[in-house]
Amino acid sequence: MRRFFSDLDQLQHEIVQMGDLVKSSIHRSVGCLVQRNADLADQVFRDEALVNQAEINIDELATSLVTLNQPVASDMRLIIAALKINTDLERMGDLSVNTARRALSLIVQPPIIVPIPVISDLVESMVQRCITAFTTRDEDLARSVLVADDEVDRVRNQIYEDLSERMESDPGLVRRGLMYMFIARNLERIADHATNIAEDVIFLVKGIDVRHHNEAR
Repeated sequence: MRRFFSDLDQLQHEIVQMGDLVKSSIHRSVGCLVQRNADLADQVFRDEALVNQAEINIDELATSLVTLNQPVASDMRLIIAALKINTDLERMGDLSVNTARRALSLIVQPPIIVPIPVISDLVESMVQRCITAFTTRDEDLARSVLVADDEVDRVRNQIYEDLSERMESDPGLVRRGLMYMFIARNLERIADHATNIAEDVIFLVKGIDVRHHNEAR
C-alpha cells in the first residue's frame, strides 16, 4: 500500500508539473503577439513535445494504478479526475500552439488594437486557480473558476463585435481581424477547459457532478 500512495502522490505531482508547463505556453503564445517576439512562439513549439509526453506518462501511471490496485472511493475519484484533467491540459497546450502560430503571422503585419491581453489575463488566472484548487482541494476556488468563465465569454463577444464592425468598414482588415478572432476563440476554449478542470476538482472533493448544472438538478 505504501507504493500505491507514493504513486498517487506522483500522479498529482505530474499533473501540477504539466499544468505549470501549459500555463507557460499560454502566457508565451499571447506574449508573442503582444510583445511581437517570435522567440516566445518558438518556445511554445518546443514545449509541445514535453506536454504531449507528460500526457502519455500520466495516462500510463493512472492506468497502472487502477490495474494493479483496484482503488475505490476517494482514491478512485482522484485517478478519474487526474485522467480527465490530463486530457484538458493537453488540449490547452494544443490551443496555445495554435495561438502562437497565428501570433507569428500577425507580428509581421501592422497591429490592430484588440483587448487580447484582457481576455488572456482572465484565462491565465482561471488556469492558475483550477490547478491550485486541484493541489489544495479547494472547492470554493474551483467554483470561482466556473463563475469567471462568464466574463471570458463576455470579453470574447466584445472582441468579435468590435472586429466585425471594423472589418465591415475596412475590408483590408478582414484577414488580420479574423486571425485576432481565432486567437480570442482559442483563449475562450482554454477557459472552457479550465472550467472542466474546476468541475473535476469539485467531483474529487465532494463526489458530485456539477457539469451542465447537474448539481442543481
